[in-house]
Amino acid sequence: MKESCYKGFLLLIIIVLSFQVHAQQDNICGPLKGAHFGPFDYLDRVQLKDKLDMVEAYHFAPEIEKLKAGTQRVAADLNYTLQAWPNHHRALASLAKLAIREKTTSIPGLKYNVECYFDRAFRWRSNDSTVRSIYGSYLSKVGRSSSAIEQLEIAVRIKPDNATAHYNLGLMYFDKANYDKARFHAERAYEFDFPLPGLRNKLIRIGKWKK
Repeated sequence: MKESCYKGFLLLIIIVLSFQVHAQQDNICGPLKGAHFGPFDYLDRVQLKDKLDMVEAYHFAPEIEKLKAGTQRVAADLNYTLQAWPNHHRALASLAKLAIREKTTSIPGLKYNVECYFDRAFRWRSNDSTVRSIYGSYLSKVGRSSSAIEQLEIAVRIKPDNATAHYNLGLMYFDKANYDKARFHAERAYEFDFPLPGLRNKLIRIGKWKK
């Protein structure tokens, strides 16, 4: 019980400090209010389905989400979507893919750099585990492993059943030869029904998986 309270207290401190740091970025990454439409919370997308459908119909069509349109058009539509819905999970994932493809965080058509859109999502809803998970995955793919682990650890503290974050953490710890932590997060990922066997197979091959 004490350990659970302590972890909860630590999470609260992390969220508060994160909010304070990101609040200082307001001039750089823009205020959250003042967009033409919104902002709305993607965690409330079921209740706000009509507003989400309106934005996605015009600014997050499949060719935008899959990056099939021209880069500047994709960027402009992602910008609109993320101003209306700062923590739109799929739009943030598409933005991360676009940045990786273009090999830059400053893309024509975006109002802010890629880091700012994650900053805005954190300021909008600091307790959104999926945003932390998406950002952690992005940081991992651009070679910022320490920052990636930090974000993924926050993700699983916020939402202990975030299977994707556990899986990605396991992969990162495996690459660092920290096999105990890799196995711990693998066990959590599969406990919550993560479908891909890759991490488990890696651990089996080196004799670190306990059935």
